[in-house]
This record gives sequence, structure tokens and C-alpha cells, in this order.
Amino acid sequence: MTKASIPVGEVFERLLGPSSTVSITAYDGSGTGPADAPVAIEVRSPLALDYLMSSPGDLGLARAYVAGAIEVTGDLYTALHALAAQVDQLTPADRVWMLRKLGPAHLRRVQPPAEELPNRFKRSLSGLRHSKERDSSAISNHYDVSNRFYELVLGPSMAYTCAVFPDDGATLEQAQEHKFDLVCRKLGLKPGMRLLDVGCGWGGMVAHAVRHYGVEALGVTLSREQAQWAQKNIVALGLADRAEIRHLDYRDVTETDFDAISSIGLTEHIGARNVPGYFRFLAAKLKPHGRLLNHCITNPDSSVAHRSRGFIDRYVFPDGELEAPGELMTAMHDAGLEVRHSENLREHYATTLAGWCANLDEHWDEAVGEAGAGRSRVWALYLAACRLAFERREIELHQILGVRTDNQGGMGMPLRPDWGV
Repeated sequence: MTKASIPVGEVFERLLGPSSTVSITAYDGSGTGPADAPVAIEVRSPLALDYLMSSPGDLGLARAYVAGAIEVTGDLYTALHALAAQVDQLTPADRVWMLRKLGPAHLRRVQPPAEELPNRFKRSLSGLRHSKERDSSAISNHYDVSNRFYELVLGPSMAYTCAVFPDDGATLEQAQEHKFDLVCRKLGLKPGMRLLDVGCGWGGMVAHAVRHYGVEALGVTLSREQAQWAQKNIVALGLADRAEIRHLDYRDVTETDFDAISSIGLTEHIGARNVPGYFRFLAAKLKPHGRLLNHCITNPDSSVAHRSRGFIDRYVFPDGELEAPGELMTAMHDAGLEVRHSENLREHYATTLAGWCANLDEHWDEAVGEAGAGRSRVWALYLAACRLAFERREIELHQILGVRTDNQGGMGMPLRPDWGV
């Protein structure tokens, strides 16, 4: 067994600082931090240091955690919250010191966990970025895991997008229902209208709009598992005469003249260079006065890189890209859609993620049985890290409402928003 040149605990004390609220114990018997800390991190093997030193940043930490070389006792979100505050303050001198103290042996290349996806170059061999074939593969990797696994994490709503909490006492299920209803109201849905829901997931928006607003709806998703689950649910709810879920790329929808389009959580997957074409395509599917509601994760400003990196790109959303809200609004306007309303729901997504984290913790053993220990650890880390990112305003969530005006500029909307909160 390769040993560090100094006690591992001393390295982490430099990393976390002497006033850390997290305790560390290491395989060499060393440790740091208060014994009564609410969160304890165990460095189980030298493999953890190999990952941390050979892949600095969140990718190295993720590899060590997913592989089980690092274990967390207590709330993972609390651990990340404590770590983030300290890691953000690390200087280049700190990193050089760690390398000198640990020795070059820990710079060796080690095999990443089985759950990790190929890097971008290797992915490019299977097709161009955001081609239909490569997008289908990326979506399948993330969503075609186990519908039961998603039921355990998401809860009965099977809604895998930001909920909207009407008040502090609302449950996750109530907030997801409120989100779907808010989208319906923003779209001005009425009986007999036709709705297209792109990136429909497990069909929650389609089912809500048909049941409560009397519309006819078509939902499309690139995930075969989602489509099968959603269509079966549509039949079970007795909605098959007015609703349909297809396993289909949104770019292959042939129908047109829709009264409304909802896109809830799709834009993150299409790529920044495709955003203008995406809005042009959807705008062409709308009738005059038809509305589009685009709901997606956004960058806090346009200087942030579009492409995801590190842990998120290799383990969660391969080829994912985010845009700033201003970039999305510009693309909507250029596509002929007049932006009428925008709303940032950042805090709501942090609360949503807290609910998903609690669900995964509660059903951990069954989740591992469905998806495996490695994949479950990926999800635990991903949900907790995203919750922290929304709280720190590293990412946001915007709902942007656009309308296709008629040839005289008419919009067919009331002078003031009538959808409430």
C-alpha cells in the first residue's frame, strides 16, 4: 500500500482549515476536525488521494466518492456545503504544497469508476455533438436507468424538473402539481386547445393539462423508458382519447398549428448553437396568438461557459449546455416570438432538490437494488451538489413565456398577467 509522506489528516487540515466543522479520519489512522462534528468524512484508501491529485476539482472528488474510496457519515449536502466554502479559498500555493507533501506517486493515472462516461473526444467518435444519434444516446444514459429508481427519488408525481412552492408549508408533491398548473395558466389553456409538450418526461404536464384544462396533448421524449411508462399511465388515467406520448425527437414532430407548447427541462440538452433553430422550429408549430413556455436551468450571466464540465459532464448530463436567460430571450425574439414574461425560480429548485435528496436517503437500500451502489452514489452527490449550486447562484432556473403575434402585431393576451402566482 502506497503511503503519503505525511499523515493524510494533516493534508486535509490544510485543505479544510483548522476551523472546519467536518471531521476527517483516514486509512493511516490520522484525522482532523472536531470529534463531535455533525458530518464525518472517512478517507478509506490511497485511491482517494490518487483521484484527488490526478483529477483536481470536482471530478477527482466525485471519482473518489463514487468508487467508495471516500465515505460520508451524516448529511452529504452539509458536507459539500462545508467543503465548498474551504475549497473555493484554495490558492495555487496550497495545491503545490499538497503535491509536495503527498508525493508524485499520487499523480498516477487510475481507472475511473465504471459509472463514468467517456470523455468528449471519445464521445465524438459516435457522432457529432447534438446530432440526433448522440443526443439519443446521452438521454438514454441518464433516463433509461430504472423507472422504479426514479419513482423512489422523485416521488409519485414523477416530475423531474423544478417544482414551484406556493408557500413554505407545501409538500414536494403539492409543489410539482402547482408547477404544472402554473405552466397551464401561463399558456392560457382552455378546453379544446392543442398542446405540444417537448421533452415530456414521464408525462406529468400532459396528464395535468388534459385532466384539468380539457386540452388535447402530444408529449414527446427521447427516453424509451419514459415514453413507455408515460403512455401506460395515460391509458390508466383514462386519457388516451385526448393524450399521446411518443418516443420521438422533438425535431421529428410533423404536426403543426398548436395553440400552446410547453418545454420543461429540454433546453439544457439541445446545445447553445442549436437554440436559435430550436425556437424557430417551435415557433413554426404555433398558431398566431399561440404561446410557448420555456422552463430550463440557466447560467447566471452570459460570461459563463455553456458546456458542462467535470463531474456533471462525465456522470450526469453528457453534452449538457446552459445559456443565460438573456441569450434565450434574444433567440426567442429572433425566432418571431415576443417575450411577455420571465420568472427566476432558483430558490424553488434548491428546495425541490432537498426533497429529492430526502427521498433518496429514505429509500437508499431499494435504490441501490435498482440502480447499483455506484449509480446511487452518483445521484446522491449530484442532487446535493446541485442544491448547493442553486443556493449559491451558480445556476438559476427561468420560465420564459413567449407568444407568436399575428401579422398586425396582435398577441391575444390580456394587458396584464392573469395567471396569479
